[in-house]
Amino acid sequence: MSIKIGILGYGNLGRGVECAVRQNPDMELAAVFTRRNPEQVSILTKTAKVCHVDDAADWKDKIDVMILCGGSATDLPKQSPEYAKMFNIVDSFDTHANIPEHFAKVDESAKEAGKVGIISVGWDPGMFSLNRMYANAILPNGKDYTFWGKGVSQGHSDAVRRIEGVKNAKQYTIPVESALEAVRKGENPELSTRQKHTRECFVVLEEGADAAKVEQEIKTMPNYFADYDTTVHFISEEELLKNHSGIPHGGFVLRSGRTGWEEENSHLIEYSLKLDSNPEFTSCVIVAYARAAYRLCKEGQTGCKTVFDIAPAYLSAKDGAELRATML
Repeated sequence: MSIKIGILGYGNLGRGVECAVRQNPDMELAAVFTRRNPEQVSILTKTAKVCHVDDAADWKDKIDVMILCGGSATDLPKQSPEYAKMFNIVDSFDTHANIPEHFAKVDESAKEAGKVGIISVGWDPGMFSLNRMYANAILPNGKDYTFWGKGVSQGHSDAVRRIEGVKNAKQYTIPVESALEAVRKGENPELSTRQKHTRECFVVLEEGADAAKVEQEIKTMPNYFADYDTTVHFISEEELLKNHSGIPHGGFVLRSGRTGWEEENSHLIEYSLKLDSNPEFTSCVIVAYARAAYRLCKEGQTGCKTVFDIAPAYLSAKDGAELRATML
């Protein structure tokens, strides 16, 4: 029997989930839920319905896992606890500082409803989190490093676009190569924010806008650019669309550690990602954890989970015997 998937929100992430479901033969997309007029939303899966979010409750018994594709700032803090009262859910909540609070709210709702909610699924938090945890468990005497990029930061791009005089913009986060190499060499450097990453902005100005003023406002923006070495390029809209229309990303998680009675031997664990499409890769991770949510619910488990709580075998469409024969 196919796992019936629902998608709440049909933006970049929702479209990615739709594509990922298609690649998993044990799943089928049942419905997409949108805040827009459903008649104006065109999806690729001809067998699935498009419904308004207000009708989601009518699907309580028709969907095995609801995948929430809203934003972490305002959507998911409300949606995840609300929909966990009706469905098994998976979300990609990525405001790291607020994860404990988010977990507690989803846990309460899911336990009351007898459902499973898996939160903060993606590549960071998500796959990077797992690799940080594994590396810490294996090398307790060591030091962690995470580098993001080269890739488009959607939040930082939005921050630039909000500046008066900016018509359009993309911002890239770029690891400082010398810092990354120092970590790889086992030097265990103490790195400031500025020493780990640079930022590069490609900006299309409104007609008559003051380029110098816009550049100054970008470079001094607190919490976004002030703590980084930032380069600003002013380009045409045609060039932006031609060369910067994608949403690539990636990064590195590293842990260097020492072993031996006298700590005489050094080791380096490195996990890296290079992604053509941030939302599509994130969607693939989410869909694997939707399978886990379905299986956990079938076993009678309830409450909120994170990637730390779920055994790897629950993610795979292969059964235990096949995994042991082919991947162990």
